[in-house]
Amino acid sequence: MPGSRTGRPPVQRATRRPAAAPARDNPVLRTADRVRKAWDRPLTAYYLILGGSLLITVLGLVMVYSASQITALQLSLPGSYFFRKQFLAATIGGALMFAASRMPVKLHRALAYPILAGAVFLMALVQVPGIGMSVNGNQNWISLGGSFQIQPSEFGKLALVLWAADLMARKQERRLLTQWKHMLVPLVPVAFLLLGLIMLGGDMGTAIILTAILFGLLWLAGAPTRLFVGVLSVAGVIGVVLIKTSANRMARLACIGATEPKTGVADCWQAVHGIYALASGGFFGSGLGASVEKWGQLPEAHTDFIFAVTGEELGLAGTLSVLALFAALGYAGIRVAGRTEDPFVRYAAGGVTTWITAQSVINIGAVLGLLPIAGVPLPLFSYGGSALLPTMFAIGLLIAFARDEPGARAALAMRQPRFGRKRAGGPGVERGPRRWNTMRRRAPVARPSGER
Repeated sequence: MPGSRTGRPPVQRATRRPAAAPARDNPVLRTADRVRKAWDRPLTAYYLILGGSLLITVLGLVMVYSASQITALQLSLPGSYFFRKQFLAATIGGALMFAASRMPVKLHRALAYPILAGAVFLMALVQVPGIGMSVNGNQNWISLGGSFQIQPSEFGKLALVLWAADLMARKQERRLLTQWKHMLVPLVPVAFLLLGLIMLGGDMGTAIILTAILFGLLWLAGAPTRLFVGVLSVAGVIGVVLIKTSANRMARLACIGATEPKTGVADCWQAVHGIYALASGGFFGSGLGASVEKWGQLPEAHTDFIFAVTGEELGLAGTLSVLALFAALGYAGIRVAGRTEDPFVRYAAGGVTTWITAQSVINIGAVLGLLPIAGVPLPLFSYGGSALLPTMFAIGLLIAFARDEPGARAALAMRQPRFGRKRAGGPGVERGPRRWNTMRRRAPVARPSGER
């Protein structure tokens, strides 16, 4: 074997083995990596909130039209009566959502106290004889003339979220939330004022939602465990007393898990027929508009129990799709609240997310027979303009907060519109490369020396 120029024997190099295929060549891992990257993009929360809320609203309009036709005909009304009212409310709510999504945070904070004052005034006005109306045993409505009514307690949820977020943000800026008295006062007294006005009308379901919002805000504020447990214990005792002193609420509690109607006070007719509707839907449902339970067997088919009609007509696939949309909306709200540095945005986003998530869980849990029937609508989905308008305004809040994230703001600024103004010139004039209008500021062109 010939030696090298240095007289040393040549080095024996090991034979290279083919490198193992990188992990990204695995299609499952590659797909998971793409999903993770897409999930971490700055505009993910913005698109989830906007797209998810619009899909839920549109699907809700379809299901309201399907579930309310028989009820409207039984009342000697046109079949599309409830759908038209819901469509009008959705149109107004869409305008409110767009306006809220374009408002700056300072304007949202400025609206907190007027909205709270207006909500308290209307909720007190409900108890005035001749002004307030009773619907299904609850004195929580005000007639606006004709067939239009308003439920002020629905606006109380939005008022509590905005006012409490502004209050706690100002206290956090002054470093006062470390003292328990500043954390509770005046937040808890004002929340109890709203709860008292609601319970005067007997609406236990809305009171539960307001209580959930209060606990969510206290948790976001970092309330110590003993303080949190103390407030929860007081609310629990009050809730037990209110349930024990009402035969109607005790009957609803007795219908949890019922599979057949009972005799006596707790007949469980609505709860059982909601289960029948879900069970008869199968995997893909009986078809849109082909529900049997809505023909007088299932009360409130287009309001509180619209999820049961959805399961009957669209099957398990339809109900899981609705659940997935609400889960995506809840995740996006938590992400907005967790990534912001603005305390007002964190409290407001957390309060809205708690509101929508808790109300969805209570409504769907009642339809599934896992919770007592609380009489609360499914957000953005059930019939009811009084519930739809403040909810869509709250969704607009989340959209505004998601747009205001630093990464999302930069990503939106970099987007170029698809259509723009082209350079002038006739068909025979040679044109340079197209320039589209953008929102970016162009640097001034450097002028040659001596030019004036």
